[in-house]
Amino acid sequence: MCTNVFKFAAVLTAFLLGQLLTGWPNATSPAEAGEAPATKRVFRAGAATSNITPPVGLPTVGGWKPIPSTHVHDELHVRLLVLDNGKTRLCIAICDNVGIPRDVLDEAKRRLSGKVGLPIDHILTAATHTHSSVSAYGPSRLRLSEQFNDYQELIIGRIVDAALTAIHNLEPAQIGGGLAAEPTQVFNRRWFMKPGDHLRNPFGGQDKVRMNPPRRSPDLLKPAGPTDPQVPFITVRAVDGRPIALLANYSLHYVGGVERGAISADYFAIFADRIQQLLKADRLDPPFVGIMTNGTSGDINNVNFQASPPKVARYEKMRQVANLVAEDVFKAHAKVKFHDWVPLGAVRRELTLAVRKPTDEQMVWANELLARTDEPTNHLEHRQRVYARRFKRLAEAPEQIDIVLQAMRIGDVGIVGIPFETFAEIGLELKAKSPLPRTFVVSFGNGSYGYLPTPRHFEFGGYETWMGTNNVEPQTAPKIVKALLDMLGELRK
Repeated sequence: MCTNVFKFAAVLTAFLLGQLLTGWPNATSPAEAGEAPATKRVFRAGAATSNITPPVGLPTVGGWKPIPSTHVHDELHVRLLVLDNGKTRLCIAICDNVGIPRDVLDEAKRRLSGKVGLPIDHILTAATHTHSSVSAYGPSRLRLSEQFNDYQELIIGRIVDAALTAIHNLEPAQIGGGLAAEPTQVFNRRWFMKPGDHLRNPFGGQDKVRMNPPRRSPDLLKPAGPTDPQVPFITVRAVDGRPIALLANYSLHYVGGVERGAISADYFAIFADRIQQLLKADRLDPPFVGIMTNGTSGDINNVNFQASPPKVARYEKMRQVANLVAEDVFKAHAKVKFHDWVPLGAVRRELTLAVRKPTDEQMVWANELLARTDEPTNHLEHRQRVYARRFKRLAEAPEQIDIVLQAMRIGDVGIVGIPFETFAEIGLELKAKSPLPRTFVVSFGNGSYGYLPTPRHFEFGGYETWMGTNNVEPQTAPKIVKALLDMLGELRK
């Protein structure tokens, strides 16, 4: 079975890399779109940012234990793009945060819609998943909050502020896009390994796959999945050629390498700054906005497990990654064909999923651990208590949750939002099967519920599949893929 899956993944990867030779898909013609002649159509675009840096002292999240922030290395932002073709208006808001729950993002959409009448279905919100931010989660990922805390309110208000500014900045524009690739910076972090104690999980069992194994370990066998090296992007410029914004997508987890206690937007923000420099778009009025979205990176990071770790200074690796990706995009940008008008569309659906629940036996295990008053003496004991607490929260969570899925059409390009840390195989499948010529996935879109492996990975085990890391039924990925393909088909009509 593994051999067949990897052959399929290799075919998908070859297909996707082959798309690099085709450039940006041609925009649908006026006749195909059923629209009036081009002389009667005006395409407009506007972009803006707003600062969502939290106060120093709040705990940063992303590791096994929150760490109080001690300083700001670089500011966190909402980066936002609005597109309007005279018939339809779309809004894409990307936030520098590890993950933002659905209720917070829903409230931002509700307030924005109330101010400007923009349909909620036409607003895509997502987090970048930097691991150097203050949490925007409430008490539970699976239960809606009754009220918002101060930082959640800040994020809500600043999304609305950025959108209002971008709408104010709307001006006649042209749109295009392209496809770059950077395969040297993405590695699957899940590895099959020889049997041994290194595959032991917190629940007393043995997995077949380990996340982030020791580098150059003699026990490494092969990666448990593929990577997606593509960097698709959409770019808009004013009719006089002045750059307005560029929205890119890369299937790479955060890079990290920050100081302890630092607040940082990671490589996502460095890419935004570097692409601005390369496009000679610095200090424009209105300001140019570069945006990097997190693709399907749930099992992908920047660590080459077959090589020794390089010696790099703090923040150096994230700069290397961001600069390489920005330079790839810049080269592809030179070949972009801009269009005066493209069709726009959006579809939003809710999908009901079953929540994973611990068994009675597992709850006995969890309660015994939680009753202990001594401190954990090693990493395994610490993780056992982490998952004991997660089991307890799952036991108290609703039986089902409703998630938001979203699909947008921009010309002949599809953008879909998935509210999970999505595995690369899911993105590759959506790209290969999409009814639109090119499609890419924004993870953490409209919520954040944990990891989203494919069903086969639950057979292998590993961190991303453990209950409490993954919170929903193992058949979730196929349900999401089917729904999104149906939604893209609806937009293609």
